[in-house]
Amino acid sequence: MTSFWYTYEIAPVFVLMEEVVLKKLRELIGWDGGDGIFCPGGSISNMYAMNVARYHHFPDCKQKGNWAIPKLAVFTSQESHYSIQKGAAFLGIGTDNVYLVAVDEKGKMIPADLEKQINRAKSERAFPFFVSVTCGTTVLGAFDPVAEIAEVCSKHRVWLHVDAAWGGSALLSQRHRHLLDGIERADSVAWNPHKMLMTGLQCSAFLLRDSSGLLQRCHCARATYLFQTDKFYNMAYDRGDQTIQCGRKVDCLKLWLMWKANGTKGLEQRVDRAFAFTRYLADEIKKREGFQLVIEPEFINLCFWYVPPSLRGQEGCTDYCLRLGKVAPMIKERMMKKGSMMVGYQPHGNRVNFFRQVVTNPAVTRGDLDFFLDEIEVLGRDL
Repeated sequence: MTSFWYTYEIAPVFVLMEEVVLKKLRELIGWDGGDGIFCPGGSISNMYAMNVARYHHFPDCKQKGNWAIPKLAVFTSQESHYSIQKGAAFLGIGTDNVYLVAVDEKGKMIPADLEKQINRAKSERAFPFFVSVTCGTTVLGAFDPVAEIAEVCSKHRVWLHVDAAWGGSALLSQRHRHLLDGIERADSVAWNPHKMLMTGLQCSAFLLRDSSGLLQRCHCARATYLFQTDKFYNMAYDRGDQTIQCGRKVDCLKLWLMWKANGTKGLEQRVDRAFAFTRYLADEIKKREGFQLVIEPEFINLCFWYVPPSLRGQEGCTDYCLRLGKVAPMIKERMMKKGSMMVGYQPHGNRVNFFRQVVTNPAVTRGDLDFFLDEIEVLGRDL
C-alpha cells in the first residue's frame, strides 16, 4: 500500500477516498461545501486552524512574516487542550498572547468573559484573530457553548475554531449531537475519529467551512517538479500543496474502511453505547460506599474519587484532602504491579487526585465495568 502521497497520480483512489470522507464529516457538521485535510493528530489540526486564521486576516504574513502584522491575540478556555499554547509558540504568536477565558463549574467557557478578554486585548493594542472553543475537554469532558460564543466572534469578526478532537464524534448520534449545537457556525473544526470512534491511530481531520481555496493559498509553495500547472487532470486533486507535510500517510483509509464495515448507523450505535456505559458506571458509583463523583458526566469522561474506609467520615479533618490525594496514585501503582488494570488519574484545580475513566472500547461489557469498581475496592480497602 502507498504510504505517502501528494499528487493525484501517485494514489488516485486514496485521493478520492479522502474527498468522500471529508465531505461526509463536513455534512455532519452542517456545511454544504468547505475544505479539509487529514492531519497527524488533533494538535496539528489545531495548529493548522491557527495558521489559516492568521493568513485569512493577514495574507501578507506568508511572505513578510510576523513583522508585517500587529500583535495577535488568541482566546481559549482554561480547560482547553495544551496544543493551543504549543501552536501559539510554534507559529511565533507567543504564549503570552494566549488569553485564557474563565469557565463555569462544569468547565465550560463563559461567553461574557470571552468578550471581556477580547476587549482587554484590544485595549492592550493586540488584534483578536482566533478563538478556540473545546467540545469535549480532556479532563471533565465539557462542551463549550458554541452558539453563544459564535455570536461574540461574529460581533468582533474573530475566527471561530472548534476543537472537537474528542467530542466531535457525538455528531454521529441523533441523541447526543445537541452537545455541539452551533458548530455549523464555526470557521474550522478539528475532529479525531481515532478517539471516540476507535479508528486506528492516527486519524485526525482538519475541516474548513471556506470553499474558496484558503487552505491551498495559505500553504502552497507551487513546486513545479510536483505541482505542474499543465496537467491533464483537475489540479485540485493534488492535495499535497494544501499541507505543510507534502507526503502523508493514508489516514483516511482507516476511517473509510470502518465506515463501510459498520455503516453510519453502526457508528451511531458505537457512540450511543459509550454514553450508555458511562451512565451505567456513574449509576454504579452512586450505589457504592466510598465512591464519589467529581462531577455529573455530560460526556463519556467519568471522574471520581475512591475514599478508603480509613478516610470515610473524616471530611472535616485538616489533612483530609492531602490524604485523599494520595489514594489514586497508590491504587494505580498497585493495579499496574498486579497487572489487573490501568486507569488514569490527575488533580484538577483545587481538586486533589481523582480517577478518570473513559469507556470507548465497543467490546467492553458491564461485567468489565463491575470488575473495574470491584478491583479498586480490593486494592484500596486497606489504605
